[in-house]
Amino acid sequence: MRRVTLFVNGTSKNGKVVAVYGTLSDLLSVASNKLGIKASCLYNGKGGLIDDIVLIRDDDVLYVSEGDPFIDPQHAVNVTSDQHGAHTDWLTLNIGGRLFTTTRSTLVSKEPESMLAHMFREKDVWGNKQDQLGAYLIDRSPEYFEPILNYLRHGQLIVNEGINIRGVLEEARFFGIEQLAEQLEVVIKNSQPPEDHSPISRKEFVRFLLATSTKSELRCQGLNFSGADLSRLDLRYINFKMANLSRCNLTHANLCCSNLERADLSGANLDCANLQGVKMLCCNAEGASLKGCNFEDPSGLKANLEGANLKGVDMEGSQMTGINLRVATLKNAKLKNCNLRGATLAGTDLENCDLSGCDLQEANLRGSNVKGAIFEEMLTPLHMSQSVR
Repeated sequence: MRRVTLFVNGTSKNGKVVAVYGTLSDLLSVASNKLGIKASCLYNGKGGLIDDIVLIRDDDVLYVSEGDPFIDPQHAVNVTSDQHGAHTDWLTLNIGGRLFTTTRSTLVSKEPESMLAHMFREKDVWGNKQDQLGAYLIDRSPEYFEPILNYLRHGQLIVNEGINIRGVLEEARFFGIEQLAEQLEVVIKNSQPPEDHSPISRKEFVRFLLATSTKSELRCQGLNFSGADLSRLDLRYINFKMANLSRCNLTHANLCCSNLERADLSGANLDCANLQGVKMLCCNAEGASLKGCNFEDPSGLKANLEGANLKGVDMEGSQMTGINLRVATLKNAKLKNCNLRGATLAGTDLENCDLSGCDLQEANLRGSNVKGAIFEEMLTPLHMSQSVR
């Protein structure tokens, strides 16, 4: 009677010695029972397929397969125990079909509380599944796992170009590698473009202007033009509501019928600008320069600066016939030689305002604060009815 030693394909441990009798099907049936697999074919030690039982000799070593090709056990990865019961330090991981060979200490030393450390610190605690080569099967992305394994090897985060760092972060979270996850979060945060609050340059704005007609309302509401040079540009009908125009150079600009409601014009230079029919309700123009500006619209459309903050502005020589400055603040402002005929200054704060040489004919100053205001060299006499409610 012949006997043979049977091993599962690709391994050289836990073999079973069985007697050879009957047909090849009988031997495969015995192999299935002994090895706990569905045996379908046999290979000899050189990978030859046994298709007839007469080819089997006494004491042959055979490898039983469930149908997969022959795997040389000398090249397979085996997890064995030494005399102290510890695992070999080298092992292979099958991550999403890609093999990674590393040491057990790499997986458990750097991050001892991670999932990987718990999986491989002790034998079979997690019941880790292995493929036919003995590699541990883990259903994750190999592309994102590679930077994690390298981090565990040398402690440095290196992500190759073309790999989405967010995917690496998710893998780090999955495997419980907290220190790496924190580093990745910082890298992702730093790689995000900052919230763009940078001012729009003249070049950028001119490009927008050229793309629109002169009478179409360009929507610039809330935009930041701080410090920009917008001098001599045609800015008619543009919506600058709540925009930041602080310290802008708007000299000789045409702002006819523009909307500057609640805009920030503090420290801006609007000398000689065309402000016909402009809407500047509640805008902040403190410290701005508006010398020689033209607020008069021949068609009768009046500029509206109601409630505007015009503290310390210099509006010397401006044409402001019919302008609405109701309840505006003009404290310490310079309005020398301004044309304010028919202007509405009711409730306006004109404290310490210099109105020398102004034309205030038919202007409404009822309820205005004229404490310390200078009314020298007036072109027309100022009647009490104009300033008393």
